[in-house]
Amino acid sequence: MKDASPRARRVRRVLTYVLIFALFPILLFVGAHVLVGSHYYAVMSVAAALSVGVFILNFERGDATAEKLMMIAVLTALGVVGRIVFEPIPGFKPVSAMVIITGMYLGADAGFMAGAMSALISNFFFSQGPWTPFQMFVWGLIGFFAGVLAPILKKRLWLLCVYGALSGVAFSLMMDVFTVTWYSGTFSFSAYLTALAAAIWFTVSYAVSNVVFLLLLARPIGKRLDRLIVKYGIR
Repeated sequence: MKDASPRARRVRRVLTYVLIFALFPILLFVGAHVLVGSHYYAVMSVAAALSVGVFILNFERGDATAEKLMMIAVLTALGVVGRIVFEPIPGFKPVSAMVIITGMYLGADAGFMAGAMSALISNFFFSQGPWTPFQMFVWGLIGFFAGVLAPILKKRLWLLCVYGALSGVAFSLMMDVFTVTWYSGTFSFSAYLTALAAAIWFTVSYAVSNVVFLLLLARPIGKRLDRLIVKYGIR
């Protein structure tokens, strides 16, 4: 279904941004500072609902189809399976690369949902916990901004690699905010620096793995996605 009114489309786009950049951070804050302890399942459930809400708004704007949803599901599944397969190598996972590819070719909204769902689904294998909503948000943002920057990331492989490396660093930096905030109950800059120093090997590993998997997967998967996008008229 497509909206006849451009104004309605703009309103839904604004609502999408509100879900991602306002409600999600508020949820994380409430989860860390109010619903401390065993309530993380509630936070995780609401986070999943917000992530799906991004797609629902996208669907209501007429920008999503069953074919597009299927493609998002397949790419998310590949990221989840890849995380499981590479479990023996700490920090070396293809999840961010798959999320970036999803955002680049299927749009920022699809990238966000793929990132959030990748964290939620894969953690059923790796164990759920209070870190899950944070992972959902961070991976979602990586996919979202890959969609925003898609025009330049598709044209320049070296820029895509830079984005992948920076995404790996950003993932580690933002997850360390969770580490400090959740376990100490408040944010301490000195504790944050300690966490950064302790996680430096993982930070480097995240960045390197993103570049490696993007070099291996971005072009071949991208070509197939382009064909499917043309075939099904996906925007």
